[in-house]
Amino acid sequence: MKDHRSTFLRELADAVPLPSPTGPSILVGIDGVDGAGKTVLADQLAGALRDRTRVERISIDGFHRVRAERYRRGRHSAEGFWRDSYDYAAFHREVVRPFLADEGTFLRATHDVDTDDLLDGPREAVVAGSLVIVDGIFLHRPELRDAWDFTIFLDVPFRESARRMATRDGLPADPAAPENARYVGGQRIYLEQCDPRGAADLVVDYGDLSRPSIRR
Repeated sequence: MKDHRSTFLRELADAVPLPSPTGPSILVGIDGVDGAGKTVLADQLAGALRDRTRVERISIDGFHRVRAERYRRGRHSAEGFWRDSYDYAAFHREVVRPFLADEGTFLRATHDVDTDDLLDGPREAVVAGSLVIVDGIFLHRPELRDAWDFTIFLDVPFRESARRMATRDGLPADPAAPENARYVGGQRIYLEQCDPRGAADLVVDYGDLSRPSIRR
């Protein structure tokens, strides 16, 4: 089991394009539904690549909209989850543009989802030739498609991602449960409208965490 995952991680690391030491930087998006395992895999991939290049790790979850905007369509609205969760303008301003220019400073987050506070620091210097690995949901939205040099989609059925969410967040393990309607419903809209499986450069079968595989 461990050997299989280690082999998979090496193969995934080999598939990711790397920047030259002097730039330009490369932005990689790791996409998938809630509970797919994006954050853990992004951290592991970053660790596997740090001996080859400079790596920065960022999550789209640092760019939530404030609570009043996220829930303006209602606390249970799937459309609200799909339309209002993230501040993509802030992500472009504080991450995408600085690394495309390979100069200036960037922010890892503009919002604290727990306190609902907006953040304006700490600012960090952009280093040319960085590999920026970003994890998050909805990364193949039209607002973000021009952000990435390479994307990975973790393909996980909702029955499995909901089970993982139940372990992580205490939500019901049934994707059809009313408590999951906002999140599963919003992500179904995304899958139907944006076809991230078709848009991604690499699709990973991630339904079994012990035996993941690169599909293409």
